[in-house]
This record gives sequence, C-alpha cells and structure tokens, in this order.
Amino acid sequence: MDNKIQGKIVIVDDEKIVTSAFKMLLKVEGFSDVSAFNNPKEAVDFVKANKPDLIVSDFIMPEMNGLEFLTEAKKYCPETSMILLTGYADKENAIKAINEVGLYKYIEKPWDNNDLIINIKNGIERSHLLENLRNKIEELNVANKKLEDYSQNLEKLVAERTKDLTIANSKLSGIINYCADGIIIINSKGNIEQVNPAVENMTGLDFSTLVKKKFQEIAVITSKEMNDAHHDANGNIFGLNDDKSEVLLRDCYILNGLSCDKTPVEISFARISDDDDKNLKYVGVIRDISVQKETEKLRDDFIATLTHDMRTPLLAAIQTLKFFIEGAIGELNDKQKVLLSTMLQSNEDLLGLVNALLEVYRFESGKLSLCKTVFSLKSLVQQCYDELKPLATGKNLDFKSVFDFGGLEDCEIEADRGEIKRVITNLCGNALNYTNKGGEITIMTKVQSEDIIFSVSDNGNGIPKEDIPHLFKRFSQGTSVKRSTGTGLGLYLSRQIIEAHGGKIWVESKVNKGSEFSFILTGVVRVKKEVVNG
Repeated sequence: MDNKIQGKIVIVDDEKIVTSAFKMLLKVEGFSDVSAFNNPKEAVDFVKANKPDLIVSDFIMPEMNGLEFLTEAKKYCPETSMILLTGYADKENAIKAINEVGLYKYIEKPWDNNDLIINIKNGIERSHLLENLRNKIEELNVANKKLEDYSQNLEKLVAERTKDLTIANSKLSGIINYCADGIIIINSKGNIEQVNPAVENMTGLDFSTLVKKKFQEIAVITSKEMNDAHHDANGNIFGLNDDKSEVLLRDCYILNGLSCDKTPVEISFARISDDDDKNLKYVGVIRDISVQKETEKLRDDFIATLTHDMRTPLLAAIQTLKFFIEGAIGELNDKQKVLLSTMLQSNEDLLGLVNALLEVYRFESGKLSLCKTVFSLKSLVQQCYDELKPLATGKNLDFKSVFDFGGLEDCEIEADRGEIKRVITNLCGNALNYTNKGGEITIMTKVQSEDIIFSVSDNGNGIPKEDIPHLFKRFSQGTSVKRSTGTGLGLYLSRQIIEAHGGKIWVESKVNKGSEFSFILTGVVRVKKEVVNG
C-alpha cells in the first residue's frame, strides 16, 4: 500500500461477518484507523465526535437504511467521501443517492477486493483534497476581507495622511518664513536654489534675483583660512564636497545689495542629499550676530578703558615702592624690605597683566600698527638670551643658543623689533617655566634665503595632543597636565604679532618628551653680513 494515503475509515453494516471481513481486509492493506459499526445510529454518534476521511455503508439495514444514514452523516462531515454498498436490484436507488446526497461512489455486491481498495484510497485522497481546498478557500476569504477593508479605508487613510502632511508643511513653511535666521539652499557649486524672507531682508534682494546668484556673491568670508578651505579658484564651495557633511563658517558678512551694508553672521551648512546623489545640495542657517559683535566691542572697549586708567596709579605705586626700597625716605630693616619687595612684585605683575590686556585690545581692534625698522637678528636673539640666562642658571638648565645663517656672520631684518623681542622672550620664558631642573633648552635661529625660522625646543613635560589647538587662544591657562599662573595671553599675543608680520607660528610636542615652539617670517631679510676673515 502507498504509505502516503492514510485516513480514518468508518464501516457500517448490520451483519457482523461483513464488518469483520472489511476490517481484516483493510488491516491487510495497511489501514490501521478503522471503526466498524453494526448499528447506523451508533455510527452517527461516532461521526459527530470524530470526523472520518471515508465512510463505507451498506444499503439495506434495519432501523435506518444506508441512504438515510449517509444523509445524516453528511450534515457533520460534508467533505468526507462516502461509498454505498448495494445489490444489483438497488442500483437505481444508489444512482439517485449519488445525485441527491452527493455520494462519492456506489459498489455493487459482490465486489472485487482490488477495485474496492482502489476506491477506498481514492476516496480518502479526495477527502484530503476537499479539506485542503476548503482551508485555502477560507484563507482566501480572509485575505479578500482584509483587502476589501483596506480598499474601503484606503481613501480615508490617504485623506488623513494628506491632511497630516498639509499641516506639517504649513508648520514648516511658517517656521521657515517667520524664522529670524536666514535659511538658504545651495548646490555644490554654490548656486542659490532657495531662500527664506530673512535672507531677502539681509541682502535687500528678492527671491527671483537671489536664485540667479552664487552664494559667494552675497557672502564675504574675512578669515583667510576659511576662504582657502572653502573656495577654489573657480569660487566653488568644494570644502562641502569632502567627507564632512557639516561645516560652520565664522567671520562672515552678508552683503546688502541696496544699502551696501555688511551684516556680520555665522553660517552653518549641512548636507541634505543622499550620499549617492551626484547633485549634492546643502542647507545653510545664517545667524545675524550684529548684537553679539557690538556687545563684544563694548566689552573690549570697557576693558581697554579700565586697564588704561589703571596704568597710571599702578606706575605711581611701583615708583613709590621703589623709592621706599632704595631708602629715599630712610633706612629700612630686612623685614620691611621683604614686605615692600613683595608688594612691588605684585604691582609689577598686575601692570604686566594690564599691559597684556591693552596689547590684545590694540591688536584686535586694529589700532596697533607695527613700527618696522631694520636691525641685527643675531643681536636681538643674543639680547633675549642674555636676559633669560640667569633664570636658566637658577634652575640648573642647559640653556644654549644656536645660529644657522648658512655661512653668514649675521643678517639684518625688517620688522618691529620690540614686538619680535616680546615673542622670543615669551616662547623662551614658557620653556624655562615648563622644563624641570637639570633639563635642556635650545634656541635655534635659522636663515633661509629671505626668510628666518626661529624655534625653542625643550625636554620638559610636553603638551597633550588635545590641548595643542587651544594654546594660541586667549586666556589659555597652560595644559591639562600643568596649569599656568600667568595671564594666558602670552601665546595669543605672540600669534597676533607673528601673523601681523605675515608669518606663522606653531608647536610640536609629545608628552614627557618635550616641546618645540617655532615661527617663520618670510621675506624680511634685508642685509646679509658675510664672515670677515682676519
């Protein structure tokens, strides 16, 4: 027997010998789940509780004939295949039952066992197919119901979604149109594609005019480093096309096409297109910082006025203390000298801070102009070295100065001698402060063509990598390893002075290995002095 065809079989016949023979035959054919009944009513009760895959029933039975039994069974298991056993005389009734009741087969007695087994297998397979078909139909009906519900609600969902999008767009438009900050959209070439009313107000131009311009036509970036980083020779904003998706432009001005005024702004750009999109676009938020700039100016002016007015009483106090210490009004004992010397040092430190603040103000306000003269480079460096040598000796430091003039004895440069001396003294002073006793400090002065390179190297504590970007900023208080007790303006002023000369200052450092501060001045050499042989 084909093991794939198995099922629950019910046999009904009022003669026990027939049901016994049936069970024996089916057992031989491999059917194990067979239930036989000699009473049709008992068979009906069984069918109610147990859904069979095949029912085989005799036609002539007392109390309930085969047609009546199968009709009743059909109510409880409509997909079950049913076979009616009938004699030749009842053949007509059997055919009628097939049409009316929906029987699967009728088999005339006496039957052929092989033919009977084939019909039983086919009947079971038919029941399974009908059951599977019913399940698929039910699944299809459920899917159709869901689809019908979805179709009925689709228009409602679309309407609700459209309403939500309309409200969202309305809110977004309100935010953009009434935002105090300017909002601009540009492509990778800098062409303006969209602006909000705030940008129109800043530029004095309407939308139709702005979309014909490039971003570079309405914005001025005063910082040279920013200009170089974000504009190429063709004016393309290529800095936005690299791996960075965001960039902040500082020291910018928006030009007003009507009044010719310049509004100080900060602009933050962010990429709004997909990474794979070749037509990149960027949205920029333009913030007017006029009030902030004005506040900063008022603050700086206040500090400048305050520090300037403090100089006179400080100088008077310092001079008076010097008179006392020098004995101008009588001899002092040792305790009085120590006390007055301490007061003098404190006042001189305060005067140094006042002077540093004034220098910062003058550089930032553009009120300090360089006083350039032609002077000996070697003489200047040697003077700074001689002044600082006692401090190095006091800390037992190996302090040396090296000149590399390319075979020359000396050279004269054109620069502001006092300001360059301030830078050299400051760099050397920092090295002395941050180098431990017994350490080494080397000053190197080199001349290359018309340029000079000055550096101060030490084997001190070094500077952590994360602190280096902050060293040349205002009020930088040393490093996270060791804090400075100074004003925090020395390196900031040094950078201002070197950059005012058109030069560059930088630092290279490693923790626990030391630091090297350097600056370069280009095109300043005026006279080269060769070595004079005796």
